[in-house]
Amino acid sequence: MEQILLLEDDESINKGISFKLQKEGYSVVPCRTVAEAEAAFCREEFQLMICDVALPDGSGLDFVRRIREGSSLHIIFLTALDQEIDQVMGYEAGGDDYITKPFSLSVLMLKVSAYFRKQKNSAGERLESGNICFYVKEMRALVSGKEISLTKNEWKMLQVFMQHPKQILSKKQLLAQLFDAEGDFVDENTIAVNIRRLREKIEPDSSQPEYIKNVRGMGYLWDKECRGM
Repeated sequence: MEQILLLEDDESINKGISFKLQKEGYSVVPCRTVAEAEAAFCREEFQLMICDVALPDGSGLDFVRRIREGSSLHIIFLTALDQEIDQVMGYEAGGDDYITKPFSLSVLMLKVSAYFRKQKNSAGERLESGNICFYVKEMRALVSGKEISLTKNEWKMLQVFMQHPKQILSKKQLLAQLFDAEGDFVDENTIAVNIRRLREKIEPDSSQPEYIKNVRGMGYLWDKECRGM
C-alpha cells in the first residue's frame, strides 16, 4: 500500500485530507509539526508527502531541503501563499507540485492518484537489486555497472526472480516461465543448469550465492530486495 506523509498544522484540514486519502485506499501518517514529520520520516518509508509551508515550529521549505537529498519522495506543497516567488521557492526547495489554499480536495486527490498511476505504469522497466540493474524492455543487465551477456533463458529467469524477490519459486514454476508452458515434459535439470550459469554471471562468488538461494525440497529464492524504477 502506498504510504503518504501529511504535514499540515490546521487540525480540520489535516483530518479532512487524511480521511479522504484513507477512503481512497492510501496509508496516511498525519503530522502537525516539523518535529513530528521528521520523526515519522526517520521511522517509516513514504512514497509521497503533502507539506504545508508555514508551521508552528518551523518552515516546510526548510524541512524539505533537509530531507530532499538522497530521497525520491514526491512532494506536494500545500500553502496559503500564492505569489509566484513563493511557488518558485517551493520548487527550489525540492517540491514537485504546488497547491494553494483554499483548494479542492478533489484536485488534490487527482494529483495524488496521477502520481501513483504514473509510478505504476513505469515500474518494472528497470529493476535494481544489490549491485544488479536489469532493464526489462531492453533485455539488458548490468552488474556493478558492467553489462553482462545473457541467453534468452537466463534473461527470463533473471526477470522472474527480480520480479518476485523473497518468494520461493518451485522448479515447475520456473520451467513454466522459461518455456511458457507447464514444463511437464522438460527435464528439471534444465533449471539447475540455467541457475548455475546465471549465478556465474551475477554472483560475486557462485559457490556461495548471495542472490539466488536454494531452498531444499522447495525450489529457489531471490534473497535480496528489489525495487522498480
